[in-house]
Amino acid sequence: MGASFQVFNQIASVRDARRKALLAGESVGFVPTMGALHQGHLALVRQAVQENHHVYVSIYVNPTQFGVNEDLDSYPQTLQADLLKLHSLAAEYWNDNAYGQITAVFTPTTQDMYPGLEPSSEIAGQGSFVTITPLSSILEGASRPGFFRGVATVCMKLFNIVQPDKVYFGEKDVQQTCVIQRMVDDFHLNTNVRVVSTVREEDGLAMSSRNVYLGERRRKVAGVLIRALRAVRIASVNGVTRRDDLLSAAHKVVEEELAKQRALPPQWRSLFEVDYFSLADSVHLTELEDVNPSHGAVLSGAIKMLPVEEPQEDEDLGTGGGKTTVRLIDNIRLGISFLQKSRA
Repeated sequence: MGASFQVFNQIASVRDARRKALLAGESVGFVPTMGALHQGHLALVRQAVQENHHVYVSIYVNPTQFGVNEDLDSYPQTLQADLLKLHSLAAEYWNDNAYGQITAVFTPTTQDMYPGLEPSSEIAGQGSFVTITPLSSILEGASRPGFFRGVATVCMKLFNIVQPDKVYFGEKDVQQTCVIQRMVDDFHLNTNVRVVSTVREEDGLAMSSRNVYLGERRRKVAGVLIRALRAVRIASVNGVTRRDDLLSAAHKVVEEELAKQRALPPQWRSLFEVDYFSLADSVHLTELEDVNPSHGAVLSGAIKMLPVEEPQEDEDLGTGGGKTTVRLIDNIRLGISFLQKSRA
């Protein structure tokens, strides 16, 4: 098998390839993406290659997981660059019989993915949707109503099309992994959800397709989120278990950084807002008042990097020219690792 794969944009073609793999007794791992691939996505593909005969990757920007006023139109769409990255990764496993291969990339159209009514992001919009409550209405769901409805709906569609043995998601999007696992369990879907460790930049910033919006100025400050989370981890390691005491360590980090930025002139600073910090159990994401080290907890947070003030000539403002708010999310584990609970 060469270091190339087939690119399908028709559902029937994907199903035909999947049927051939099934008849041959060969497993299929599936990595759903919205494109703008980075090393975090490629880590999912690498894990899938190690565990399956075939790996299918989807590249589809799903409109129903963007809110009415969110950045669907400006979301980076880089299909050719994404295919080149996948070709390079596939070449690493060419002729290596110890691993599987990337054999299919699925790039469907919205008309095919939503063949009935035009997809709607309105909360009361018409259409066929999958809703997972209460998981979808807290944390990210509270800040982005309808987001997880869109995620669950498109994943249900993709899982039905591909019929994968295993599906791969990143640990960074912890609430998404919980929603998907709940959907798989509740609807008795015949697939196995695999969660792969977050891939980070050198300063700890979690890799995300939205990082391209940051530009140089906001990028330097964006690491405040992981620094805040790690401050809580240090407090936990030192024996702190009470919620208020743990989260105060995170708030101290962000308040110090905000004070530092506010002291700078507008043409140099980068302001941000904290959306939330959460300390919750790792299954239902129920908020905890006290952490039992033997059970562990998920510590997550979200911040909004505000638009760049007084852009300077020749300043690297990132995609979108620094005009849009960039929302960053991240999480770490306290106590037992969430990955240990990911089904083998």
